[in-house]
Amino acid sequence: MGIGFARGLSVCALAAWPGALWAACSETAVELRGDWGQARFNVELADEPQERAQGLMHRDNLPRSAGMLFVYDAPQRARFWMKNTLIPLDMIFVDDTGTVTRVHENAVPHDLTGIDGGEGVLAVLEINGGMAGAMGIVPGTEMRHPAFGDAAAWPCGQ
Repeated sequence: MGIGFARGLSVCALAAWPGALWAACSETAVELRGDWGQARFNVELADEPQERAQGLMHRDNLPRSAGMLFVYDAPQRARFWMKNTLIPLDMIFVDDTGTVTRVHENAVPHDLTGIDGGEGVLAVLEINGGMAGAMGIVPGTEMRHPAFGDAAAWPCGQ
């Protein structure tokens, strides 16, 4: 699965400045932080079944600064594949507190093998293949986005 334009949201820039702070959460951006620093990806949101099913299929590129955030109604087992996806992707699986639980790097285009994120996944961030490793995004990294609400390890507004 990959990115599909969700509700006409545009894709914008990534900022990876250690110590950078952003005042407010946005539906069109995710922020990540860890021992490696902080990063911001502007994302397309896939929170409806049809949007999640389409994902990034049939796209021949993804700007370095872009991503797609898949959000489920409740934590669940999340499984992805790369059918009809033309570019390698990193999949970052996140629980309901916004904490990264698993990172699958460099998913192979067109591969039908299931990529299992495990149980308790509320969201999955897809970015260009190799970026998670290059940046240091690992389990335990925290993500900030309105989807995590009051349970967030890194709440909006902080």
